[in-house]
This record gives sequence, C-alpha cells and structure tokens, in this order.
Amino acid sequence: MLIKHPLDIFPSEITPPEVYRGRRAFMRATGSLALAGSLGLQAGNAAAGVKLAGTRPGPYGTREEMTPYKDVTTYNNFYEFGTDKADPARNAGSLKPRPWSVQVDGLVKRPGHYDIDALLKLASLEDRIYRMRCVEGWSMVIPWVGYPLNELIRRVEPLGGAKYLEFTTLNDRSQMPGVRTSVLDWPYTEGLRLDEARHPLTLLAVGLYGETLANQNGAPVRIVVPWKYGFKSAKSIVRIRFVDKQPVSAWMQAAPREYGFYSNVNPEVDHPRWSQAKERRIGEFFKRKTLPFNGYGEQVARLYAGMDLRRYF
Repeated sequence: MLIKHPLDIFPSEITPPEVYRGRRAFMRATGSLALAGSLGLQAGNAAAGVKLAGTRPGPYGTREEMTPYKDVTTYNNFYEFGTDKADPARNAGSLKPRPWSVQVDGLVKRPGHYDIDALLKLASLEDRIYRMRCVEGWSMVIPWVGYPLNELIRRVEPLGGAKYLEFTTLNDRSQMPGVRTSVLDWPYTEGLRLDEARHPLTLLAVGLYGETLANQNGAPVRIVVPWKYGFKSAKSIVRIRFVDKQPVSAWMQAAPREYGFYSNVNPEVDHPRWSQAKERRIGEFFKRKTLPFNGYGEQVARLYAGMDLRRYF
C-alpha cells in the first residue's frame, strides 16, 4: 500500500508555516498557468528518459529496495515550482535544461563556466544508490547517477582561503513559477564546508535510474549529500562559489531557529515542531528509526569529531 501523505502527519507539522500560508499566494501567482501546469507533468517527465552511457556501479551501493521511479519523480520538494509535493511534477515542464552552464568562481585558481556536456565528461559516471531523506519524516532510496563533486573541485584548484562552497539554483521567473512568490528569498542557495564537499559521498548528480534527471528532480545537474537532510542538496545549479566564510543558505535566512547550516541527519535533535527520531519510507506503512548521518556514520562522522552536533545542527 503506497502511503504518500501519512494520515498522522498534518501539513502544519511537515511544512514551515511561512510556506503553507503562502500557498494561496502561489496559486494566485500561477493560476494563469493552470493549463500549462497540467501539461507540465508530461513535459517535465519528458526531460528524463535519455540513457546515460558509460555508467558503472559505485562503491556506496545498498541492497535496500529502491523507491519506484514514479514516486521519485512525482513526490518532490522543489519550491521554485510549488510548495506541495506534487507541484514540481505538474509545473516543471517549463524548465529548459539545455543549453545549461554552471559558473564556478570565487577563491579558485581556475574559475570558469562549465556547460552540461563538459560536466558529463569530467569523469566516468557512477550509479550510487542513496537513501535520500527530508525533514518531514519521509525518505526514499534513490539510484543517483553522477560522480564525486571533488572531481570538479580538483580541477578548479581552490585557493588557501577557500573554506566553504556556496551553491546557487536557477532563478528565472519565466521558467519557475514559484519564484514569483515570496515563500523564500530567491535565488535558492545552499552551502557546504570544503571538506564535506570533497568527501566521496558528495555527488554531482546528473541522473537517476540510469537516465538524465527529470526537471522536477533538479535537472540538469544537482548536488546530493546523502548524510544530510534533503534540502541541503541544491537542485538545478547555475553557480558554485568558493568562499572563506560560512554561507547563509535560503532556509537559514527564512527560519534560522529551524534550519541550521550543517543539517546532518540526527535522530537526537528534534525539529522545533516535530520529532526526527523516526521516518517513514515512501511505500511503507510503519515508521522506522532514523539513523545518525542517515546510516553513513562510519564514512562521515570523523568530519565532525569534537563538535557538539546539538549546537551545530
């Protein structure tokens, strides 16, 4: 039995108040696109389906059952296309994932622009099956396709002062109806510490299930950081900036008491409005215990040695 909207979780528990209060404004802003939105599901999914050649199994696979492709591509958080889980699949057909380039700049020796084809050629692509989790208490097991972000980092040669990376998502009102609202202070930004970005688990993802990304999943290129909550994995990236100070991400700016910079999956640190001790896997009825670092503690816990993870949440 597929449970997409758990009956024991209310909208006010799974979505920040400023978001669900803004849904009416979003609907007003996008009402004229109702017909286009209904067509967008087909258009958005049509952006996927191109097989990615040269993929090979990655070192961090799992034997866990994968979440069905239909659920992975129709139950999403991507507020640039709406605040309900089904909105991105309905509305993302307006996104144009080609031509596309990513600007890499800041404290690096070799800044530049990388078009999507150049990013695809940086390394042999790997299938990596990750457990992807968001703060709402639901999770998925997704076979991402990509390669370690460190492949790109090595090529641009960070300078000594570079301590963090800031990721910026496309901000285009003509392609993304959600940015016409004030749900967040656009563009969407996220950040990682440089050592987090260099970790082999941090993926520059260009596909899932062996195919290019669907628009609603962050086409054509996104970040995947599987030991953190899902909003840390920025989608449809247009800029990666190397900086010396900790970036202020979009959610930190919107609700700093609720969303910290690190946002490591931690069952011992509750969200101010709900417990994070348990999660519900999409497609399952019963909840399961949330694992520290989303089950990747053996690989990443050393990055935070000596840190108080309750304070640095």
